[in-house]
Amino acid sequence: MKHVKRLQSLMLGASLLAAGMPSWAVNDSQGGPAVLQLNFQTPVTQIATDIYQLHNLMMGLCLAIFLAVFGVMFYSIMKHRKSLGHKPATFHESTSVEIAWTIVPFVIVILMALPATKTVVAMKDTSNADVTIKATGMQWKWGYDYLKGEGQGISFLSNLSTPREQIVDSTKVKGDNYLLEVDNPVVVPVNRKVRIVTTANDVIHAWTIPAFGVKQDAIPGFVRDTWFKAEKVGVYRGNCVELCGKDHAFMPIVVNVVSDEDYKKWVDGKKKEMAAAADDPNKTWTVAELTARGEKVYAANCVACHQANGKGVPNAFPALDGAPTVLGDKGPQIDVVLNGRKAMPAWKSVLSPTDVAAVITYTRNSWSNKAKDNLVQPAEIVAARK
Repeated sequence: MKHVKRLQSLMLGASLLAAGMPSWAVNDSQGGPAVLQLNFQTPVTQIATDIYQLHNLMMGLCLAIFLAVFGVMFYSIMKHRKSLGHKPATFHESTSVEIAWTIVPFVIVILMALPATKTVVAMKDTSNADVTIKATGMQWKWGYDYLKGEGQGISFLSNLSTPREQIVDSTKVKGDNYLLEVDNPVVVPVNRKVRIVTTANDVIHAWTIPAFGVKQDAIPGFVRDTWFKAEKVGVYRGNCVELCGKDHAFMPIVVNVVSDEDYKKWVDGKKKEMAAAADDPNKTWTVAELTARGEKVYAANCVACHQANGKGVPNAFPALDGAPTVLGDKGPQIDVVLNGRKAMPAWKSVLSPTDVAAVITYTRNSWSNKAKDNLVQPAEIVAARK
């Protein structure tokens, strides 16, 4: 198997060199797609296994129908052609044939429908979950809130972590998990039923992990749900599979399935991390402190739409450099960031008051912007939220 993969990599490298392009080894993505993969990813849940078996059953039935229909057709064409002296049949109708072509398709449909219905019903049974997680799609990242079970109260954003230079520079070597890696993966315990509640802040997204057999749309204003029970420890990768805008390709999903003991350690560590990151909203910050923090918040949450230079995307997302909302009174900008507007999502339930104050302060003091009211304190954000 190693020799086959090595040969595949060499062949790909040779083809790229022939085309005048940089070459690099291509390896399987851990928990994601494999090199030259032709079939489904290896299932790690019972639902995914059922889907895989259904797929094979349907393909087998379709192949059998194909062979039977075209076999009879080609046999008839070859053995009953005019050049062999065969005379065309003169019968007008056949009750036996009509009964056969009614009963046989009915039996085939039943053979397909029974196992498929059983699997679909099981896919929709989200009751008695051990852990419930809300996944909120937004352009272009996922927000996760642990709503029930061990880990309740944990919240975080999950962003693409593939270095930007790999995306914009075709000469850069791509990692094995290119566009399928995040800074904050979802962590769940093995052999536990996990319910995923999906919604969205802006447009329709879809939460999908192929190895789990899970795909659920995340629709603004609606709450949908799905579930999985991973039977094997490991890292599993997916994407948003609903076309959600220009950076749709940069919205991966990563789930780490760990042992019960490791999950407890992660929960304890994450809660301590959240407690340490919680800021006193009454603390008074300097412009320099908030600008430095705001630059990080902007890079993680805003740069995809408004760009690193603040120029935005023409006809899609407005520029912040020189924008009247940014240069004018800070009240309207606070309202837009907190509550959203058009394609702009509402950040009041996603970012802390300190992070909102920091990113607004950053935009009012960056690029060519020199706003008169160039400082927004967290206490002002808390007051505006009420």
